[in-house]
Amino acid sequence: MSLAPVFDALGISQAQVRRDSGMSRSALSRLVVHGVWPARGETQARKSLEQCLRKHGATPAQLLALFTPANKLAPASSYLDGAAPEVPKPTETPEEETMLLQNTALSPEARKHFNLPRNPFQDDVQSPDDVHQTSSVRYVRATLTDCAQHHGFVAVVGESGAGKTTLAEDLEERIKADKRDIVIIRPYVLAMEASDQKGKTLKSSHIAEAIAAALDPQLKVKSSPEARFRQVHDLLKASRRAGRRHLLVIEEAHCLPSATLKHLKRFIELKDGMQRLIGVALIGQPELRDRLGSQNADVREVAQRCEVVELEPLDGELESYLRHKFARFDLKYEDVFAPDAADAIRARLVHIPRGGKPTDARSECYPLVVNNLVCRAMNAATRAGWPQVDAQVIGSC
Repeated sequence: MSLAPVFDALGISQAQVRRDSGMSRSALSRLVVHGVWPARGETQARKSLEQCLRKHGATPAQLLALFTPANKLAPASSYLDGAAPEVPKPTETPEEETMLLQNTALSPEARKHFNLPRNPFQDDVQSPDDVHQTSSVRYVRATLTDCAQHHGFVAVVGESGAGKTTLAEDLEERIKADKRDIVIIRPYVLAMEASDQKGKTLKSSHIAEAIAAALDPQLKVKSSPEARFRQVHDLLKASRRAGRRHLLVIEEAHCLPSATLKHLKRFIELKDGMQRLIGVALIGQPELRDRLGSQNADVREVAQRCEVVELEPLDGELESYLRHKFARFDLKYEDVFAPDAADAIRARLVHIPRGGKPTDARSECYPLVVNNLVCRAMNAATRAGWPQVDAQVIGSC
């Protein structure tokens, strides 16, 4: 929705808008023609322009133009004539994808507008019951549990915001709740990169030190590789004979150097007789799946032994996800979302790469992206005085 048709519908000129809002000629021209807000003072400019439009009797639909990103500009007629809005067609631009990944907070005004006692998307996962159980989540959960109990070797792959870290934390919480004797070992991956040129690589020696620290914090680790790995092997055998199981969890595993990936095979081959002593769960972005592909000869031995499971987008389970989020705080989905909102969110988060075909469409309907989009839509609906988030509001965000 562009601003020029809104001005025409209200019968006001750009000169009058400049006088009422205090915006400069160049700033207003860039906004109307290109949809670009001032680099400085954007918040004040939006507020001044909103007051100007309200003064001249703008409707909530017309006020939505103030919240429409430049890459979503569309003719205003479909919003001004009362017709039902169309669900946006799947497209993709780099600016739009970046915008969807940006954290968006729910404003205090939006919470008040929708009668929400708190933000249902902030600190929303405090226990395993807070994790929404899609079919994909249930499968990944079961796979991680089996890996911990039987010393398996899995890689959990998902886009940013898909919930990978949440499921790793969920596993730890369930192990504690069930009082299972499983030791979770998580090497620190702060500043970890695939090469030492950009950061610090995680080496097999660091993994051995993490295992030793988890099983015997007072142990003085030997300096020579041979002695260090023998210490780790002995510690794992003693712990296994005491009835414990062990799971090595490595996050950001797509940043592991190839040498460390290959060495993981040797960790899972540590045994006491015929019993494996440790399982390995890798958590990473889709690049990890590509690295573990059968075409990558560098890590062929690892790829042959590692089960790759992927966290799928919400898609058909989007509405149940939002209902679950709101129900955890005794809120009603229908108090916020119109019946057409879920379809509009799905459509908004389906993208076709530039120059691609419909068969190249991919979904970005992951929890973090959904949360950000919904917060933006609720903020926009509040500012425009819209009673619910519907397809029209979603299409403008």
